[in-house]
Amino acid sequence: MRCILITGASSGLGEALARAYAGTGVRLCLGGRDAARLEAVGQACRDLGAAVDCRCIDVADRQAMAQWLNDIDERHPLDLVIANAGVSAGTGADLGETAEQARAIFSVNLEGVLNTVLPVIEPMRRRRRGQIVIMASLAGFRGLPSAPAYSASKAAVRVWGEGLRGWLASDGIGVTVVCPGFVATPMTSRNRFPMPFLMTADDAARLIRRAVGQNRGRVAFPWPMAALLWLLAALPPGWTDGLLGRLPKKS
Repeated sequence: MRCILITGASSGLGEALARAYAGTGVRLCLGGRDAARLEAVGQACRDLGAAVDCRCIDVADRQAMAQWLNDIDERHPLDLVIANAGVSAGTGADLGETAEQARAIFSVNLEGVLNTVLPVIEPMRRRRRGQIVIMASLAGFRGLPSAPAYSASKAAVRVWGEGLRGWLASDGIGVTVVCPGFVATPMTSRNRFPMPFLMTADDAARLIRRAVGQNRGRVAFPWPMAALLWLLAALPPGWTDGLLGRLPKKS
């Protein structure tokens, strides 16, 4: 039975990924912070034929995450780990992006990814197989004035994941870094501005599953937004600061 772990599975893209992978012959280990919603997702996946274990857990809790991952891997060796949990905020509030918000974003988006991935690396290396998926963002290609901490946290995990891929390839471990644009989730529902090329979570999950199945190093979508962010990242900041400064602020 294939064993797959997904963090941030109680809603949004994590929920869509859980449903996309659910099926006979699959064990899903789902983590999230909303126990009721997580159990609802778990039951929906059971209805699709999967065996499901749910754990209400905060990815920022290093000790709890290590214990959970080790316990799972000892009983059901992990084949695929998706570090999906993330939070967002920006400079749209009256006080801008506060110190507390910035630290909370880094705690979940960066420390949470480390807490999810690091405990599984050595067991996968010993087995010489496994896959790791790290959820970054197109915002990680260029620091956005509307969401500095979010952009930086996603840039960090993107580059870390790219480095991990090269390091772990000889051990038979695949690493895929996912860089989505706007996906319709509870996180983006708070945005009060147009979101070009907005994609449903189910469509994004299907795209991600296909890319992971192909062991692609990076999947960035939708391509028009990806091309725009790559261009902005390549240009000197002095050329683009004025344009980016006029973008709508994220709350």
